[in-house]
Amino acid sequence: MHDPTPPNPIAHRQPQDNAEQTNPLFPGRAFISTVLDALESKETMTGTMTGRYIQRAVMAGLFVGIFFAAFWVIIGQASMGGPGLRLAGKVIAGITFGWALVLIYYTNSELLTSNMMVVSVGAYHKRIGWAHSLKLLGLCLVGNLLGALVVAIILRFSSIVSGPALAQMLAACNTKIAYLNSWFGIADLFVRAILCNFCINIAMLMVYNGKLTNDFTKCTIMVVAVFVFTFCGFEHSVADSAMFLILGTHGLVNAWKAVLVIIVAILGNLVGGGILIGLNFATMNDERGIGIDKTGIGAEA
Repeated sequence: MHDPTPPNPIAHRQPQDNAEQTNPLFPGRAFISTVLDALESKETMTGTMTGRYIQRAVMAGLFVGIFFAAFWVIIGQASMGGPGLRLAGKVIAGITFGWALVLIYYTNSELLTSNMMVVSVGAYHKRIGWAHSLKLLGLCLVGNLLGALVVAIILRFSSIVSGPALAQMLAACNTKIAYLNSWFGIADLFVRAILCNFCINIAMLMVYNGKLTNDFTKCTIMVVAVFVFTFCGFEHSVADSAMFLILGTHGLVNAWKAVLVIIVAILGNLVGGGILIGLNFATMNDERGIGIDKTGIGAEA
């Protein structure tokens, strides 16, 4: 399920710099540059404007909570029909939830899972220390949870999540809790969390790489990425937290087991977004120690 629309340094550079951005040896240079620019603003906010940073994270939590609630309302309504309607409901629900990521991106809100990629790239390039990285992620998590909690409390005083929607949400909760019953189940949960944040951050990589020039394509990529993880049953730590908080207001979830599920999901998300995307693309496009001639051919320095 990112975040702030970062400043685009490429647009302000000279033509010769733009030519460098397309170097075939390092096609991800624009992505790394944009991510590091975004990280700089996040560092500033978590250092001197912590309250406003948490506000941005709260907004992301609100978006996730509201759209995930809508996801389960659609699933619940579709569950009352036949197999065809249930499948259609799952597709529509996944596409609907995907717009939460779009809103987070275009409102400069802060989402934990995409920030995992950002801090990993920054830590690799020594733009941020690991202690500050943990602080940034910790504050983001707190804000995301607060936003989701606000949605859960508001929904408790309505009938929006009730009947078939609540039943479907509870069934999903029981499935997630059941992962904890065995080591294989925990591994299954962990793998699903890895794949979830891989999907989210490969979408953000495409949005940040400077090659996409229109909003429609960016929105499509983000929506499809979220659709894939919801349709396949991957695990997103913030979305799962929102679901557990909504059920918690109804007294329908074991808090300690829910916390354990979230911990495993966070670790898996960190691998999927922070390592498979963040560190992987940071090392893949690291030009340090490489000699580049005018033709773009490189050799070890």
